[in-house]
Amino acid sequence: MNKTKSKPARLIVAASEQDPDMLYATKFWAPDPFIFLQRNGKRTLVLSDLEIDRGRKQADADEFVMFSELERELQGKSKKAPPYEKVLAHFLKKLRVRSAAVPANFPLGYAEELAANKIRVRAADGFFWPEREAKSDNEIEMMERALRITETGLKRAIEVLKASRPGLGKRLRWNGKTLTSELLRAEIDSAVLRAGGVPNGTIVAGGDQACDPHERGHGSLYANSLIILDVFPRDAKTGYFGDMTRTVLRGRATEAQRKLWETVKAGQALALKRIKAGVDGMTIHKAIQEFFGSRGFTTGVRKGRRVGFFHGTGHGLGLEIHEHPRLQKVVLKNRQVLTVEPGLYYPGVGGAREEDVVVVTKVDCRILSRFPKQLEI
Repeated sequence: MNKTKSKPARLIVAASEQDPDMLYATKFWAPDPFIFLQRNGKRTLVLSDLEIDRGRKQADADEFVMFSELERELQGKSKKAPPYEKVLAHFLKKLRVRSAAVPANFPLGYAEELAANKIRVRAADGFFWPEREAKSDNEIEMMERALRITETGLKRAIEVLKASRPGLGKRLRWNGKTLTSELLRAEIDSAVLRAGGVPNGTIVAGGDQACDPHERGHGSLYANSLIILDVFPRDAKTGYFGDMTRTVLRGRATEAQRKLWETVKAGQALALKRIKAGVDGMTIHKAIQEFFGSRGFTTGVRKGRRVGFFHGTGHGLGLEIHEHPRLQKVVLKNRQVLTVEPGLYYPGVGGAREEDVVVVTKVDCRILSRFPKQLEI
């Protein structure tokens, strides 16, 4: 008689607002940690008194347990409430769980307490839920919604920049004030909030500030200067991220600025034509590097800082802003959702980056972003 080997239990202890694996598993938003256990196909949530009624209505689970009941069982006649990790161990022992797979970021203190109770935990490699890598039709629809929110923020940025005028020292003026990175970012973030998104570190970086790709930007924005707008909000309803970048200039571009921007745009187009399932992402990354070099844009160090194309071509997108895979480190798979965002950065000229989101297919890629590319506004 053949015995089928049961799948190992899967355990997460985290706040779903911050933990994508917990949100993916439960479809339930909560700001504080709670317990998820999947065992023999059954999903159990251990929730606080505050959250359990809402959880029963909203969460994707088969069984709900009150944390306070487990706490009382363990506390007995003691006047001191037991710590969280001991309640966790008590819960697992009640169910005779001897081992469980956990995410790589599972708290060490909890793992040590479980080990002391002879419950073995094993950290998963890569995705805790491997199915997160290939996005479903429903997930792609949710990500398209997140991108529409993202585009609302970019649209507001362009509106404000178009309404601005150069003032003293070519500083842009808008609504009677100097237009700063902070002010334009606030306008973008407000538009994102109104559209149903949660802003997340929006980048508005002009001039040489934009030569540091993750510089958020600060101070005055100037006419005739390249400005990188990188907007990556989370959809407040679903938790999925959008991510798009446009590089613009209020005024007239110099020949050097235009060549930089057009080269980045052409490099991205080159990448988009090559993306499909089965392609080694590194070949795409190298093709962009070679193309940039052929246009005279080499990568290296000048005057002590990096110049050229010195970051990755793209990354996975979903319930995390940067999730597996990094485009240049894998063979691409069907239904992966990726950003494609080459850039070039040279102090004195400025920085340029264009970023769109695609879903990989067996024959090509489908671009999910819709916002137009325009240098001068």
